Amino acid sequence: MTDEVAERGAHHVQSLERGLAVIKAFHTDAPELTLSDVARSTGLTRAAARRFLLTLADLGYVRSDGKYFSLTARVLELGYSYLSSFSLPEVAQPHLENLSSEVHESSSVSVLEGTDIVYVARVAVSRIMTVTINVGTRFPAYATSMGHVLLAGLTDDELTTYLSAARLDRLTPRTLTSPDAVRAELAQVTRQGWAMVDQELEEGLRSVAAPIRDRKGMVIAAVNLSTHASRTTAESVRNELVPPLLITAQRIEADLALAPPARAKRG
Repeated sequence: MTDEVAERGAHHVQSLERGLAVIKAFHTDAPELTLSDVARSTGLTRAAARRFLLTLADLGYVRSDGKYFSLTARVLELGYSYLSSFSLPEVAQPHLENLSSEVHESSSVSVLEGTDIVYVARVAVSRIMTVTINVGTRFPAYATSMGHVLLAGLTDDELTTYLSAARLDRLTPRTLTSPDAVRAELAQVTRQGWAMVDQELEEGLRSVAAPIRDRKGMVIAAVNLSTHASRTTAESVRNELVPPLLITAQRIEADLALAPPARAKRG
């Protein structure tokens, strides 16, 4: 038995892991894949990849035209199972709508998953990025305002683990790409209680985020406002967007505290 398998424990079902890896091989840049593509992406043999793809097709999660495979809408059921058991999106959505209506900027809520943030609620006022953002969209945490808030809420050991796992690629000339620079920024976020990212994820995008905490004071999510750098300054963001953002975070926290304990859980 390998060290990796030993660490996972005797309960680990490798076939389930591989099946999920096949599903995750499909993404925005690769919505259609050949058998060879899936095998290469997952590290499976062609024979194993074929068995998983055909099984997923039998279950209705994958379709094929004989050469290319793609996911079906049934995959959304997997995400819906999570969202329907997690009160945060439904609690946050009306608050995001009110916030965006007040400041006329797009607002979102995300949680930390692995090295990425994942959007769980959003109100888009205008499109300011080159990619479309929807519920389920992922971005690297180190280059986003919500990511900075979520990373600032980690313990020292958790942050060390994150920094050892994350690829700190330079996405723009402003992106923080060293662990020391990220740690220094997160210390500032902790001191001031909110985060601003100025064109680190994409040129022209400026965003600000605040933490959402649970009953125990743990950071479970982040809420943000995004704006285009051409129509705002860093100072105007601090003065005009941060105050209503912080109020919105407090209101979401208050409503989460009233949700049934079994549903107001950490993402």
